[in-house]
Order: sequence, then structure tokens, then C-alpha cells
Amino acid sequence: MVLEDQAALAGSSYKAVLRVGHGCAGAPTSTIRVLLPAGFQGAKPMPKAGWTLSTRSEKLPQPYTSHGKTVSEDVVEITWTAVSKDSWLADAWYDEFALRGTLPASAGPLWFKVLQGCEPGRLDWVEVPAQGTSTKGLKAPAALLEVIPSGPAAHAH
Repeated sequence: MVLEDQAALAGSSYKAVLRVGHGCAGAPTSTIRVLLPAGFQGAKPMPKAGWTLSTRSEKLPQPYTSHGKTVSEDVVEITWTAVSKDSWLADAWYDEFALRGTLPASAGPLWFKVLQGCEPGRLDWVEVPAQGTSTKGLKAPAALLEVIPSGPAAHAH
């Protein structure tokens, strides 16, 4: 599980495109659940034909301001679920699941943890390496976005 664009400017709007390249040990994929990293604000998922879409929001420990309004609750989880067997993503096929949101103002790694449900089985893409090390050797690493410092003229939208 990887992100199409693996680096973006701090404070910018970002379209996260998660690439699903295979199922679970040959089994087709029936659900994709994304656990959004802290600091990723205002998430909006892109609908997919043949899949239902749900989100889960939580009260934020630290509210933020967006377009002049204080936001105290935000989306923390997005789930796509195939509506029928006909919509399952076969192991031999590839697809993408997209969402957008605003990146934090500070630079650093953001890890998008993804739970891939299959029929039968599942893969939890949730492993995060120790700070300063790489994902090499991890069996199922979370999708990494490197948030890089932005210039003084950057504007989130």
C-alpha cells in the first residue's frame, strides 16, 4: 500500500491517492479503511462506483480554524466497502482510493494506516518504523507521506 505522491508541502491541500496493488494472499479486496494521521485536516473522500463510503469523526484535542470557522471535530477514518461480490477488487487487479485534506503546518512524516479487508482475510498496513529508520524490512508498512517545509507564501486551501 503506497501513496501516489509521497511528498508535499506543509500547510498545503493534498490529494492522497492510495494504490492497492494486490489482495490478501490471493483473496480479493472488499474493504479499504484508512486511519488518518493526526494533523491531517478536513478530509474528504472520493466516492467510487460499486463501493459504499463512510467516515468516522472525533472531537479534536486541539481545534483549528478553517475559512474563518473553528473546527473542533474532524474526520479520522474513511472506509470504502464493496457493495457486492461483483465490486470486489480481484488479487490480479489494481485500483486507487482517493481523499483530500490539508496538511499540517509543520514538516515531518505522516503515516496513513490502511486496513485492507479481503474475502477471506485481511492485511493491516500499519507498521511504522522507529524514528530515523526506513520501512525496509517491514512486512506491512503504513503509507508514508513526507511533509516538507513550505515557503512563506504557501496558503492552505
